[in-house]
Amino acid sequence: MKNIISLTLYLIYYSLTVAQTHSITVSIDNYSDSTLILGYYFNKKMLVKDTAYISPKGNYLFKGDEKLEEGLYIVYLEDRTYFDLLIGKEQQFKVNTAKSNLLNHMTIEGSAESADFLNYQQYLVTKQKEAAPVQEQLKANPDAATKAKLQKQINALSADVKAKYEEITSQHPNSFLSIFLKATQEIEVPQMTAPNGSSNPDSVVQRMRYDYYKAHYFDNMQMDDPRILRTPFFTNKLENYFDNVLLQLPDTIIKESHRVIAMANSNYDMEKYLIQHLFNRANESKIMGMDAVLVSLGEAYYLNGRADWVDEEFLKNLQERVDKIKPNILGHTAADFKMQSNTDEFYRLSEIRADITILVFWEPECGHCEKEIPKLYEEVWKKYANQDIKIVAVYTQWDKEPWVNFINEHQLHEWIHLYDPYNRSNFRNNYDIYSTPVIYILDKDKKILAKRIGSEQIPGFLDHHFKLK
Repeated sequence: MKNIISLTLYLIYYSLTVAQTHSITVSIDNYSDSTLILGYYFNKKMLVKDTAYISPKGNYLFKGDEKLEEGLYIVYLEDRTYFDLLIGKEQQFKVNTAKSNLLNHMTIEGSAESADFLNYQQYLVTKQKEAAPVQEQLKANPDAATKAKLQKQINALSADVKAKYEEITSQHPNSFLSIFLKATQEIEVPQMTAPNGSSNPDSVVQRMRYDYYKAHYFDNMQMDDPRILRTPFFTNKLENYFDNVLLQLPDTIIKESHRVIAMANSNYDMEKYLIQHLFNRANESKIMGMDAVLVSLGEAYYLNGRADWVDEEFLKNLQERVDKIKPNILGHTAADFKMQSNTDEFYRLSEIRADITILVFWEPECGHCEKEIPKLYEEVWKKYANQDIKIVAVYTQWDKEPWVNFINEHQLHEWIHLYDPYNRSNFRNNYDIYSTPVIYILDKDKKILAKRIGSEQIPGFLDHHFKLK
């Protein structure tokens, strides 16, 4: 009885130990270089996980005391050729192949999930070879009858691939293989018809199809499963949505960022990745107004303590950045100020009446300003002299002489020139002035229409503004 109990305990211990380790043997005929690299996909990159050295028997062993995170891996040879390897729950298996054709000669023993992914890859290659000559014939613009016949062949091949996909995914429900293959499928937009009485049915249908595509874009992605992060296409799919599918408007990007993050269903790894990626995207964006996205995501996920992966210094710097950006987000009313003019009069921004106020912060000893301010005069002020526009030029320093000399030299007397010699207005913080020149465009109510815009961009902006009026 004692021996039976000991044997039982040993078997339990052995099974648990094996379940928590990985051991992947790779044999490659006609290949004997010293090392193989096991890498994995993450954020459009291939990162190294392990290195295996050739054994006396001529094979390579990737082995460890812990299970690998499930995902799509890559086995990289010294001559820069490679093959993909799906690693799921079963992580004790063997890979056999030949250098002459790594994919076609490959077999996998010990992991049904990995083997079926390999089988699917090989099947796709076969079908692509069958489809290639048919597609070439279609490119030659054949007659209608031949074209219909060729298209029928393409449809049949597509149906075969779909059937293979459904066969494999049904054999491995809830597995990484199933989740991975589903994620590679584009969503199908159904046929739609415009409501009766639509004045422009084609345009209405186009909008309906777009709205459906946008709403269902991630339907085939298991957005609360972090295994999908370790694939070569997830980040590209995410970026395509935010760069190409969505309108590049701050309010739209903010709304969709929160919606996509919520799809993680509080899965820590997935949520962390989405928050970091979308926050960094906003932080690095060159599109005007996207700093509003940074503020929204920063406040919702970082400054409220939810992002426990960042340190106090990061949070302190972010809070300072948000405090500077927040007062001058597009659509907000510009911070009011009262400043002294070059002729010793006082002006309050809110009391300056104009349909458009161009507010420029500058200094004469700034090399960029020396070019930008005259350009603003020649290409904007002169061109729109007949429009209800005022230019308020704020000198950011204190020495009055070089400022007045520059105004006189360039004949800028029609502008309102202001400065704050005693730093009472807090304009640097309110307008986020850390370099010059900085240009804001305000409407008649002093709401911010544009900011950090170059002089060469202003005519196009104003033309559009006045056209809409």
